[in-house]
Amino acid sequence: MHVDLSHILQSLQHFHLTPWKVVGYLGTLMFTGRWFVQMYYTRKHKRVVMPLSFWWMSVTGSALLLAYFVFGKNDSVGILSNFFPVFVSVYNLVVHMRHQKNNLTGDNTA
Repeated sequence: MHVDLSHILQSLQHFHLTPWKVVGYLGTLMFTGRWFVQMYYTRKHKRVVMPLSFWWMSVTGSALLLAYFVFGKNDSVGILSNFFPVFVSVYNLVVHMRHQKNNLTGDNTA
């Protein structure tokens, strides 16, 4: 398999940081960083833990990446790959908040 490194080097030489790229990089940092948060809590509790911050980082990272791919890049692959995770993360946050509310009110029916 032949890899054309000159194309990669040329892309790096002509790198321009735009506001939308900053949004994309922040989204990537947030979406990737959530796994380090999850690993920290798992090590701390000595069992698999999905902390609430994992889901907030998922929502934030997905939303930033979705904004980048919709407005900054107009890339359908990026849009589709970040559209679904937003809903899954929001769903998990809603379930968590309902659970917390039910614990406070003593309502075990929901």
